[in-house]
Amino acid sequence: MTIIDNDLLSIQKARILAENAFEAQKRLAAFSQEKLDEIVECIADAAGKQAQALAVMSHEETEYGRWQDKYVKNGFVCGHVRRHLRGLRCVGIIGEDRQKQIMDVGVPMGVIAALCPATSPVSTTIYKALIAIKSGNAIVFSPHPRAIKSIGHVLDIMIDAAHSKGLPEGSLAYLDTVTSGGTFELMAHRATSLILNTGVPGMLPSCYRAGKPLIYAGTGNGPAFIERTADIRQAVRDIILSKTFDNGIVSSAEQSVVVDSCRADEVRQEFCQQGAYFMSEKESLELGALFYRPDGKPSSRMIGVSAATLARRAGFDVPDHVRVLIADRKYVSPDDPYSRGLMGPVLALYVEDDWMGACEKCIELLLSERNGHTLVIHSRDEEVIRQFALKKPVGRMLVNTPATFGGMGATTNLFPSMTLGSGSAGDGFTSDNVSPMNLIYIRKIGYGVRSAESMGYDVCPVETVPCLSGNPGPKGLDIKSMQTLHRILREAVQVLDRPGNRY
Repeated sequence: MTIIDNDLLSIQKARILAENAFEAQKRLAAFSQEKLDEIVECIADAAGKQAQALAVMSHEETEYGRWQDKYVKNGFVCGHVRRHLRGLRCVGIIGEDRQKQIMDVGVPMGVIAALCPATSPVSTTIYKALIAIKSGNAIVFSPHPRAIKSIGHVLDIMIDAAHSKGLPEGSLAYLDTVTSGGTFELMAHRATSLILNTGVPGMLPSCYRAGKPLIYAGTGNGPAFIERTADIRQAVRDIILSKTFDNGIVSSAEQSVVVDSCRADEVRQEFCQQGAYFMSEKESLELGALFYRPDGKPSSRMIGVSAATLARRAGFDVPDHVRVLIADRKYVSPDDPYSRGLMGPVLALYVEDDWMGACEKCIELLLSERNGHTLVIHSRDEEVIRQFALKKPVGRMLVNTPATFGGMGATTNLFPSMTLGSGSAGDGFTSDNVSPMNLIYIRKIGYGVRSAESMGYDVCPVETVPCLSGNPGPKGLDIKSMQTLHRILREAVQVLDRPGNRY
């Protein structure tokens, strides 16, 4: 009987994939932006043709969310995002100011190790593949174990399409035997330049140990503030639409609502009219106890299911029209599950006397899990909006829009993205809506436009320059020393220009 050690197998495959990707990226780095764009269009077309089937497949495999909404997300990436990428220059000369005589040259990072969530496996995988190839990078995926079939299937579709357009083999690949050891080997491999982790917090310690630059797009306890000048009906509609999309599993979706006390009764009434159910204290405690396991990790059976299903599992029933469950809360506490991110159609509601109290409450909520992901404010008062923008430890602040759709750039002019960086209090090195521009470094080119003498830097006589050769004789650099210094500098520049290195 043959015994297979899957962890050793996964580690070996990770090494092979990383090395192949490194060699493939050398060839990919020579592609023009136009050639890269041709490949991007091809893989977006191929994935788009299977968008509905992939949505159904991922829902059946993970049991998270609604396939209809996953279909919308797949279409968003293959359509809206693809159109937004057209005309964007990421490699070669990407910017030039002839008047100032400076240029920007886009240089790919190299090999990217990518992790995708089980909540949005297909759309996130397509998105990462598009932006990696667009920016001239190779990308190797480690699929989420709960969504390995869906992620593998969409990658097979895109790989076949990309190869037909000349993408070097190995530039787009994935681990088909996934273990934590194999994933770590992929991230820590010397060929890997960057880790792109979307919504897999359990792998964060391994990401840090890998010692590579990390872009992390997680979730957070994102609050929505309904200020006294807001259009209450529209604000409530936006929040419910956002929080019920894909049963509340989108990372930027609202987790709590903070209300100006003078409008609180009106807000409650509007929520009830639009399909919300305010739980009793007993019901909210029974439901809250189910969301997290004793070890503090989320319970997978409570993620991405409907409000009616959540209520039944907590031992109570709600009317058929109910779409969102709401728990009244006064305080933010690490022991209260409603102070944390709940990936389902559930909201906590806080009432504050004025916008200043609401401001502090929002800060508490944003810092309760240190992720500072997304904040929404519904208001017509520009001064209050500006004060919120200045004071919140958050990656993105949205104004008068649903958080789910505004965060991903569908209802705002933020870059359309399925990878939303956590905030200034979070993890990773950017809070951007991650785009191809986050996957390159920019080489700056500057022409000489004025002489050193005109800036007051007079040329010193040779005899006043300290001698580096160590030989007795004239006080200055002899020809041999100058040649040695020139060789050292040239070799240093060559090392920095190797794929995977960054200035």
